[in-house]
Amino acid sequence: MNATPPQDTLRHLRTPLPPGPRAWLDDALAEAERTGGPSSTDPPGTTPAWELRFAAAGRSCGAEHADAVRTALLAAVRPAPEDLARLYHHGSAAERRAVLHALPHLLTGPHALPLVEDALRTHDARLVAAAVGPYAAAHLDQHAWRHAVLKCLFTEVPVSAVADLPRRARGDADLARMLADHAAERTAAGRPVPDDLYHVLALAAQGPRRPAEEC
Repeated sequence: MNATPPQDTLRHLRTPLPPGPRAWLDDALAEAERTGGPSSTDPPGTTPAWELRFAAAGRSCGAEHADAVRTALLAAVRPAPEDLARLYHHGSAAERRAVLHALPHLLTGPHALPLVEDALRTHDARLVAAAVGPYAAAHLDQHAWRHAVLKCLFTEVPVSAVADLPRRARGDADLARMLADHAAERTAAGRPVPDDLYHVLALAAQGPRRPAEEC
């Protein structure tokens, strides 16, 4: 979901929603576009109305739709990087995921990398999966990106969640070494080596890797 533009997400999201949640979503988006962002008219010190909607998305539209609904709300509001950081750090795990999913649609620069790095320090597999999307692919340096791939293997996040994996892994000798070491450690401990590790190792063996400036 995190690579899908919010408008496409909305088109697919409205269809399965029952009438009540669909009406709630339409009202929330209209309110977000009217009152959110830098020109918000909410009095100082009060929680903006769109943030209350953001928090209520799971209860109002169902947990299975909450990530997409919250991403759409963020796309409508287009919060400043500092507001995204506040939402992330004060939010639940589900709200943090939504912030991470929304990043490639909201920011073109690396301002939100600390949020990605924070998520990668957790052991929440769904948060890690959200962290390795298109924003991380575009902005993590190669060293940090390699460790993000390893974190996916440690937390059993499918490497299919890693955006732009074939390009960034291709011909990366350091990544291949790290993967081989990890496989040897698992084998020595009598633990199975996941197929995903061999998949990424095969990608890393294809080379040479594209220039760093393209990563």
